[in-house]
Amino acid sequence: MKTFNVPDFYRSPVITKVKQFRKTQDPRKKDNSPTVLDFGPVRYYIARHFGFCYGVENAIEIAFKALTENPGKNIFLLSEMIHNPEVNKDLTSRGVRFLQDTHGRELIPFDVLTNEDIVMIPAFGAPLELIEILEKRGIKTESYNTTCPFVERVWKKSEQIGKARHTIVIHGKHTHEETRSTFSRSARDSEAVIVVRDMEESKRLAPYILGTKTQLEFEEEFRGKFTPGFKISEHFNRVGVINQTTMLATETQEIADYFKSLMIEKFGADQISEHYADTRDTLCYATNENQDATYGLLKTDADLALVVGGYNSSNTSHLVELCERKFPTYFISSAAEIENASRIHHYNYPKKVKETTENFLPGKDVVKIIITSGASCPDSLLEDVIYKINGFFKNIDSVENVLKQIKTQFNAE
Repeated sequence: MKTFNVPDFYRSPVITKVKQFRKTQDPRKKDNSPTVLDFGPVRYYIARHFGFCYGVENAIEIAFKALTENPGKNIFLLSEMIHNPEVNKDLTSRGVRFLQDTHGRELIPFDVLTNEDIVMIPAFGAPLELIEILEKRGIKTESYNTTCPFVERVWKKSEQIGKARHTIVIHGKHTHEETRSTFSRSARDSEAVIVVRDMEESKRLAPYILGTKTQLEFEEEFRGKFTPGFKISEHFNRVGVINQTTMLATETQEIADYFKSLMIEKFGADQISEHYADTRDTLCYATNENQDATYGLLKTDADLALVVGGYNSSNTSHLVELCERKFPTYFISSAAEIENASRIHHYNYPKKVKETTENFLPGKDVVKIIITSGASCPDSLLEDVIYKINGFFKNIDSVENVLKQIKTQFNAE
């Protein structure tokens, strides 16, 4: 896989060595057990896969290329390039400005743009209507387009099944930048498109697919989530499921299987190939790997989990959901959220609020902590967390000794 020129300050000497060791030990990525960093009084379980993915590193490389190649020019991002506050803050400190927020609300009027300005497309892509506006102003959007190749792969699958006259069902958050971008392309390629958030919302579509609820009820219940002119009597006869690449992969597959079962119920198993498109290959490899690695973390006897990433990061939120199945889990954006050995500030994702927890570290001889992060989180932030927590304990072993233990454990060179 291609390697990217990502600034060193996003890297971590400790985490880089851990990843290198695991790559040597398990080049085919079949072992999802965590790496253990044993510092004595505190032991960390590091997820097998986490941190910057291919698409994020690609986006960062393009962003810094834009800065290097265009000194003195106005450089804009259509919206946040990725969902990590530290990366976006770093870019704005270098003069990059955002045209919109993550919900598509205008921050800077497009009217001020000229054909001399640089506008970068974020890793999530952009709706076609916004691309058209920019290009009409003479801006070459392809020059610094950081759209993730795996998002573009979803668009290609959308085009394929749309041209086969299937209604496209998008598993995603309908306000998310990636889903809005995918929706705009799916609407171009297919007669009808609808977005479902989860399995619960998918099941609410069943009465409309099977004809037991009305068009009027459908329009009211799913307002804002389907294309104009959507007719349940016509557009639920042939379906295919694609996804926002950062959603929970297992749920995407469950939703796809569910819609397949509805088509079988409606038309019979012998007719399924005419009414259902198999689209499982739209699942992102990084999302899959990070989530599989989190299942590996669930097999440990850790005392708590720390998940590091942007609070508006979809893929990170799903890692939090998985960890919460077994452990007290704290979703933090950086080490700064850890105030001291007793108090931590963290994000309650279901409630969408910041919270403070006292005595989050248990009073044990050896405290066992899970650490992982989303695909948009720099490894340097995890290293900061490790050093911050290590500072709360006495008789901590050195990083050098801990890394030697791993090297011996995995027979890595």
